Parts: sequence; structure tokens; C-alpha cells
Amino acid sequence: MTTPPLGAHAGPDGTTFAVYSSVAEQMWLCLFDADGAEQRIEMRPGGADEAATWTAHVAGTGHGTRYGFRVGGPAPCDPAKLLLDPYARAIDGGVRWDDAVLGGDDRDSAPFVPRSVVHDKPFDWGAVSAPETPLAESIIYELHVKGFTMQHPDVPPHLRGTYAGVAHSAAIDHLQRLGITAVELLPVQHFVHDRPLMARGLRNYWGYQPIGHFAPHDEYAAQRGAQVTEFQAMVHALHAAGIEVLLDVVFNHTAEAGADGPTLSLRGLDDAAYYRLDDQGGYVDDTGCGNTLDAHRGPGLRLVMDALRHWRGELGVDGFRFDLAAALGRGDDGFDHHSAFLEAATQDPVLDGAKLIAEPWDTRGYALGAFPTGWSEWNGRYRDTVRDFWRGVDGTLPDLATRLAGSSDLFGHGGRRPTASVNLICVHDGFTLADLVSYDHKHNDANGEGNRDGSDDNRSWNGGAEGPTSDPAILALRRRQRRNLLATLLLSQGVPLLRGGDELAHTQQGNNNAYCQDNAISWLPWPGEEDLTELVARVILLRRQSPAFAHRQVLRPDADAARDDLAWFRPDGAPMAPGDWGDPQARAITAALGDDALLMINGWWEPLDFVLPVSAVGTGATWSVVLDTAHDGEPAPTPAEAVTVARITAGRSLALLIR
Repeated sequence: MTTPPLGAHAGPDGTTFAVYSSVAEQMWLCLFDADGAEQRIEMRPGGADEAATWTAHVAGTGHGTRYGFRVGGPAPCDPAKLLLDPYARAIDGGVRWDDAVLGGDDRDSAPFVPRSVVHDKPFDWGAVSAPETPLAESIIYELHVKGFTMQHPDVPPHLRGTYAGVAHSAAIDHLQRLGITAVELLPVQHFVHDRPLMARGLRNYWGYQPIGHFAPHDEYAAQRGAQVTEFQAMVHALHAAGIEVLLDVVFNHTAEAGADGPTLSLRGLDDAAYYRLDDQGGYVDDTGCGNTLDAHRGPGLRLVMDALRHWRGELGVDGFRFDLAAALGRGDDGFDHHSAFLEAATQDPVLDGAKLIAEPWDTRGYALGAFPTGWSEWNGRYRDTVRDFWRGVDGTLPDLATRLAGSSDLFGHGGRRPTASVNLICVHDGFTLADLVSYDHKHNDANGEGNRDGSDDNRSWNGGAEGPTSDPAILALRRRQRRNLLATLLLSQGVPLLRGGDELAHTQQGNNNAYCQDNAISWLPWPGEEDLTELVARVILLRRQSPAFAHRQVLRPDADAARDDLAWFRPDGAPMAPGDWGDPQARAITAALGDDALLMINGWWEPLDFVLPVSAVGTGATWSVVLDTAHDGEPAPTPAEAVTVARITAGRSLALLIR
């Protein structure tokens, strides 16, 4: 006997429903009509797994049918709890918080929980195909589906904050103007708004509380019930514009939280099959969210892999960024880069060619650099080093050089390449770029947690005043620091990840944990600062035009400047010596990237003379200054003769010269 695929699958004579539970003693399929009336149908165990899969076939049902499950069996199974199908392709509605959704309350939870929805509507992808941009040529833009267009004046009001809004030409035009090759969407798997947030009049804006791993979040649909089709149409429009779609996916935990959390799906179906439990039967919490999905054993691993195949195959996405990915690779003996999930994802034929990006940490620690070949990783070390250098921390120059060159200390092993490093300075979690250079301390009072939430390790510098100021010197310094940080990010080896809105000088007023701010604090401030937007577009174009910034092999920074593809020089043009690297006060350097590019970096607060390193570039070549962050606007090309006598970089600035 074959086991039917899990989920709801419509056919010409009705729909077959299948759900996994190895502990259920009874199972009911619950169908809901347009008025909300419930019909219960007893399901049967069977299939090749000998009673672990429960099925029912219902004639006359199909696309749009609303349903759920009830389970009788040992606690926490409770037939009073209406459960979402873990494999639901669409979900309608959210959780209305009432004690009835909690375990131990014997009331019916159906009035308070969302419904699973049968989706059987094929999408016509036409002749448009995925861009398949190589990682070495990728520029990733982190984007929140709602916040990206909620205040965009050129997106029609009824489309703002939706998948259709992202697909609108005004939104796509901005991405194309910048030169973005891929958007990384913050979570769009159907998620829950936490009870404590709702009680404070707030919402789960970021979306890191998933309950439907296959279903696009319904609140981002411009038309109710059209979330799947609108998501596909958004992917189609972005692909037509040459832009890939990556998803920030959350497979490390679910919204069911800990023992005192709601019973919404997996907990009521088969708690021990889907979650990691300790020896006493309690939840293992490697995520800080109360539970950890068990991606090491059959049911949990199957759920994750089936969901990834669905998003890749049916919904057309090009890759995934895995939230708290260390938890997915962590077994009983710690992180294992040969874990069941990492091995499965790397070899799966449906995921072949997909971009796989790890957030390489969880609450138990860092696994940066430990993921297998074929994976890229958010490089938190890059973030910290670049922030420290530009705020003036002593002794950071050697580490800055390593980060600029692709972090070979982290990724120069096992056949990994510079593209294993996804470089970031700011993302959704933490200060925006504008706030990074405007605040020394977090200001999270709007979150209602007494400013206790959010990181205290921001490595930020306000330039001389906390928050808003009218001091022209401080404002000029902040603008220059933003240019420095963006230019560093976009000219480093590896894959740059730009936080959406940083090119607009988006501020969250010092809030470094705006996860619950579904309002103008988080929404992007169109049109933003035009000069900064233009700078980002210009530097991305420079990166794409020069092979010096997209190496496919590891560059190893050498103090003796012995390699042709990378050499380091002092501002006076002499090669960096061991003693120069060891000087904690060293803050200026020239990087010769092949024969065609010189990157001159001045971390001092005073201007410096930089001399062309003749031993690296020879004599007689014509060079132009194509970028100088000391200036708000685009610098006029400067001939090489002037470079040897003029101060081309002011204090705290950098310049790029191209042959």
C-alpha cells in the first residue's frame, strides 16, 4: 500500500486529505462551509507507514475548501483543539487570543484559530524564467513585503503593503535602478501575532512566528484569498525584471512556543515527532522561542524538505536564508555540518541551483564558517569589524583587510569560496544604517518592554550627539560615515547584503528591535535621500563593471604583497610590513585589487596623502578617481598625476581608483 502525499490534494472527483500522526487514536477531518458550520469526517489510518498517516477522500470538494483536523489521543492531543494542516498550501485568518487555544482548557478552540484552505489553482509562468544570477555577481536586498511599499507614493493605495505592491513597476524600478539582483524577503510563511504584543496594541511585524510553513502569509494579499496567486505573480514580475527571489524561512521553531503556548498544529498532532524534547519530555529551546523543530528525524525533516521543495518548485523562489540555521544543524552533541538536514538540503535535486544561506547562530552559540560547501553564511564577523573600524576602534585594520578580501580565515577551506561570505553591516535586526551613525544607545521604549529588549552591543557611534541634531559638522560626518559603510560593503569580496531602506537613510528613531512596529517607524520613507540612493546605484555599477570585486576564488591577504590579485600598501605607497599590521593605531591602507583597481581607505579623522603604489601598478598608467566618499556628489575623474600630490581622502573616507 502506498502512502498518499501529505496535505490536501484536489482531483477531478474530490480532494484527498492526509496528515501524519504516530500517536493519534482517532482523527477527524473538519470541513467548514461559507457560514462557518463544521462537518466532521472520521479519517482512517493506513499507508506504507502502518497507521502513522491518516487519510480521507471527500467527493465534491476542491479549491477553496476550508478545513482543519481534530485528534484524539494522549496529551497534548485534544479533540477540542482545531488544528491547522502542517502542509496547508493556503491559510485563512489569524489567531484570536483566548485561553481556549491553550492546552488544559477543554473549550473548543475553533472560533479562535485560522483555517487551512485547499489550493488547486495552477499558475501560468509563461516564457519567463528565473535569472539564475551567479552568487559572485549577486547583490542582495533585504526587503519586507509590507514595509517596502506602505508609504510609496507611486504604488496605488490598494496595493501598498502587498505582494502586488512589490510587483508594481514603481517598486521594481527602484530595485533595477540600484542594480539589485535578488531580494531577500523577510518571513512570508504564514505567521502568528503574539499574544503579549496584541495585548499592547502591537503586532509581529517581522513575522518570525510561523505556523504554516507551506502557505504565503494571507495579510500580504491585496485581495482576500488570493495570497498564493499574488505571491506567484510577484515572483513572476521580479523574474521578468532580472531579479531573483530569496525567502527568509523559519524552520527552527513554530508559533506554538513552550509548554504554556497555544495548540495550533504540530503540538496537537504528534508533539514528540515534530519537536525536540529532553529526557523529561520538556521542549528543547535552542531558539529562544520556546521550542525547536526536530529537523534530524523523519517527520520533522520531511516537513522541512517538502516545504522547501514546494516554495522552490510550485512558487518559483530562487533560494532561502535560514533563520537560526545553527539550530537546524545542531544535534545532541552540538553542531554537525553533516547533520541530516544539511546533507538533505545540499543534495536534493529540486533544490539544485537554489541559493542556500545560513544565519549561522542560535541561542547556544556561533557556527560561523562551519557550514558545508554549497552553503553561504551571514558573516557577523564582517559586520562587527567594519562597524568597529569606521567608529575608530584601535587594532581593527588587520581584521578589516581580511574581511575586505573575503574572510579566508572563515571560509578558505573545504573548497569554499568568497561567495560563502554574505557580507552585511545592517539588517532588519538592529540599527538601521542611519541610526548606526546617529545613536550610541538603543531607544526601544515604543516596544513596551522598558527598553530591555534588543542588543546592547551595537558598535555604533553618534558622531557627537545622541539622535537628531542641527549641528552641521555632525550631520556632515554622519552622511560621510553612511557613504563609507555602504561603499565598504559593496566593494568587499563576497556577496553584499543591503538592508532595504538604508539607501533612503531610513531611521527607526534609535529603535534597534522594531520587530513589533508595524507602522511608520519600520515602513520605508520614500523618496528618501536622493544623494545616498544615487551613491549606492553608482557603487553597485562600479562593482559590476570591474572583475576586481567579484572573485570566485579565495583571496589570501599577504603582508609581503606577494600575490598579484591582492596586495596591501601604506598610504605612502610602500608595501605593508609585519610591523605595520601590528600597529594598533594603523587606520589607513591601500588595497591593490589586481591591476585595475586601487581602494584607498582612511580611518583617521584627519586628511591623508595617498601615493600610488608604483611597485604594484607600475608607471605610465592612467588612473581616475571614480569614488570619493568625502563628497556628497559624484567626484569628477581625477588624473593620476594629481593623486601623488593631492589629499584625495578627507578624514574618515575612502576613494576608489580605476585604471
